[in-house]
Amino acid sequence: MALPAQLRAIQHHLRTAQEHEKRDPVVTYYCRLYAMQTGMKLDSKTPECRKFLVKLMDQLETMKKELNENDSITQEVVGNAHIENYALKLFLYADNEDRAERFHKNMIKSFYTSSLLMDVLSVFGELSDENIQHRKYARWKATYIHNCLKNGETPQSGPIGMDEDEEADFGAEGFSGQSFSHGGSFRADLPSQNQNQDQGPAPGIGFAQDPGSGPTGPPASNYNNIQIPPGAHAPANTPAELPPPSGEAGKAIPAARSVPAVDPSLLNAKQQGGIQLSPEDFTKAQKYCKYAGSALQYEDVSTAIQNLQKALKLLTTGKE
Repeated sequence: MALPAQLRAIQHHLRTAQEHEKRDPVVTYYCRLYAMQTGMKLDSKTPECRKFLVKLMDQLETMKKELNENDSITQEVVGNAHIENYALKLFLYADNEDRAERFHKNMIKSFYTSSLLMDVLSVFGELSDENIQHRKYARWKATYIHNCLKNGETPQSGPIGMDEDEEADFGAEGFSGQSFSHGGSFRADLPSQNQNQDQGPAPGIGFAQDPGSGPTGPPASNYNNIQIPPGAHAPANTPAELPPPSGEAGKAIPAARSVPAVDPSLLNAKQQGGIQLSPEDFTKAQKYCKYAGSALQYEDVSTAIQNLQKALKLLTTGKE
């Protein structure tokens, strides 16, 4: 069924979910969970919206059963790491292309999809300041480069040339979603009403594509103060398996991998005497290990090493 106009804010998140169904079902699941949470906040009472959300809940229930042995679905800390790593890989790929002045549609889409996945991270809790900055910058860059190419202009690479007076409506901006649990039935979250729309799992939810589906302008912010990691750190293989820019004879030019040096003091690490670790320390160490495991799924050795070293340092010294 078509996406109701009242839920237009979640159209790009749903499109991202559809695009990843075969490539990465974990991304699909959390994009739909975010869309459901945000849709509930937007309009859960209008009949057409209610019907759409019921079908979306059916899809989530089905996916949850199919992925019941996937740690990224059953453990939120793993799911959080999976989505965050994926979003940052897209961001770094696009940032690398931008700084190399290779402007093309795949790069624009990577920036914008990265910003959408930063939205999705809100299903796990409040976004970090760093992720908020990445989201704003990625969304601005996607808009800026898209508009430049559309108008036949040459974009400026990096965080320069930004017009802070422009405003934009990105739909989902400002909706962080409500804290609905995905541990039980999704329908329990829907306000009670007569639901004669319930007809079982939906084979697939479609939506009419907005003719101007691209972002329409950057949100206001002082981007010149945003600290963006250098594009040279972009991984050789991005999770989206993006094709190379046109005009490169069909051959991808992988970015050089920057593998951090291992701290020698951690090679034979032992806990220092008198160190008392708090429950929060154990939680942080576990999170670093989960991040490392998620990074290894994408063969990102650099990120894995950095997170494992952080975990070792915390466990042996009690300090980050």
